[in-house]
Amino acid sequence: MKKINFLSILLTLGLFFSDSVFAQTAVKETPKGWHLLEYQKDGFYGIGVEKAYQSLLKDKKARQTVVVAVIDSGIDTTHEDLKPVLWKNPGEIPGNGIDDDKNGYTDDIYGWNFLGGKDGKNVTKDSYEAARVYYKFKKKYSDSAALDESKLSASQMFELTNYRKAKDQIESQAKEASMYVLFLRNIVDKLPSADSVLKKALGQETYTGDDLMKFKPTNSEESKAKNTLMGLFQQTQQMDNSNKVLIEGITDFYNGEKSKIEAAEKEPENYRGSIVKDNYDDVNDRFYGNNDVMATTAMHGTHVAGIIGAVRGNNIGVNGVADNVRIMMIRAVPDGDEHDKDIANAIRYAVDNGALVVNMSFGKSFSPEKKWVDDAVKYAESKGVLLVHAAGNDGKNIDEADNFPTARYDNNPATKATNWITVGASGPTSKDLTASFSNYGKDVDVFSPGVEIYSTLPGGNEYGNQQGTSMASPVTAGIAALILSYYPELSAKQVKYVIEKSVSPVTTFKVTKPGSEEEVYLSDISKTGGVVNAYEAIKLAGTLKGERTAPKALPKPSLKKTSKG
Repeated sequence: MKKINFLSILLTLGLFFSDSVFAQTAVKETPKGWHLLEYQKDGFYGIGVEKAYQSLLKDKKARQTVVVAVIDSGIDTTHEDLKPVLWKNPGEIPGNGIDDDKNGYTDDIYGWNFLGGKDGKNVTKDSYEAARVYYKFKKKYSDSAALDESKLSASQMFELTNYRKAKDQIESQAKEASMYVLFLRNIVDKLPSADSVLKKALGQETYTGDDLMKFKPTNSEESKAKNTLMGLFQQTQQMDNSNKVLIEGITDFYNGEKSKIEAAEKEPENYRGSIVKDNYDDVNDRFYGNNDVMATTAMHGTHVAGIIGAVRGNNIGVNGVADNVRIMMIRAVPDGDEHDKDIANAIRYAVDNGALVVNMSFGKSFSPEKKWVDDAVKYAESKGVLLVHAAGNDGKNIDEADNFPTARYDNNPATKATNWITVGASGPTSKDLTASFSNYGKDVDVFSPGVEIYSTLPGGNEYGNQQGTSMASPVTAGIAALILSYYPELSAKQVKYVIEKSVSPVTTFKVTKPGSEEEVYLSDISKTGGVVNAYEAIKLAGTLKGERTAPKALPKPSLKKTSKG
């Protein structure tokens, strides 16, 4: 799972040398919800959705409520700004332990959790796909230099190629992670005691970077604690976030880097298998998991959901991009890399239960069962469901570097899904229009706001900033849902066309190619060369003749319940 980008944490290495510099230097902040604004009026490269509501949609009535499936880590179903927009399965009676609608999933009220066990336990942490691939084929191909490759079958060559690629990746990532862990260990070790000192001094369990900025220490211990946390709040640009969110994010990043080191030293635990207990090798074994869509890892999914559809106009929290939506949560993304089978089944669940848009803010560099995911994407394509996918946070050209899932069936450029949009992350000003962490390339269809995006967080009434292509994707998915709520006759292919054709083109200045200092035009590193624009999308949508028709009946997959249900 490519989570919120925390590489900016490395900027805080200066804390080892000069804590006070960070404590006294303010980071220029963008306004909350800048991504909803427009450049001409507000000076930020947002999507102009508020302008669309105030003018184009002012006297229009939405013609349908759009179900948006969010395949992610989980969602806080108690959140004040999300409860009214959660999808609720009309065919299920809550809590009766019966599969009332006979879709194979019992009590799937808000969606489904493919990372759960029948006993109620849930997968939280998981391994990286590279490690799973490497150790799966290590015994078979560790002496690959002695193999006569001319005698290997196509499937064996596929395994060998993936083994070598995984080996190289694990070794290089472990080396890089060792550096991060070395420098971050001192900071992470300081956090619990520094946080404890500040909570006592402030007289409150929760505080933000803004609160800390105003705090005046009364002794050296408080001063050191403030400097430690202040530097982190500022350099990760999370001044609006709470100490809990900040510390959890940094600790997760640190532990993730430690996991990369461990992957090079020992075979990963089978976290998923020990809890889910399905037959992973049987793609027809689909009816596993449980209905706990909140679980214990709801941070990422809650933030994504709020970007799409947090209640608009209620004068609390944030406004989502789209009104007239219902958020269906499908939990399939752990703290680690997702499994192909879970993603394939999550897409199918979304399609079968009425979603018209699916947001997928995750990704990985290996996909050993890609065919399963490809088949699910084709299924969604046949049913007119739009898939919106985050490009990834590695600062790489994904025309060359693998980032799965992908719109390309069998990695063939000639066979590309027509219902798929890949989204890179943009920032609020011309100086940071391309987020430094965003992946790029002609396989990236559009750029969309993904830096300092303010949205819902777990806790019932919590909010804060996060950043990543994980945030850019739901901004785009929200635009898709907005279009479909007012123009339901448009097909998934047409909505993709509208979003791509209506971008705000960036042609008057060059941008920084992510991961480098090179200046390029946005059209050099993306398909459309523009940032999504909800206002222009709504205008264009109104000029099209709809193509959406009843989906053709397809033979149902030969799925059967196994002995495990």
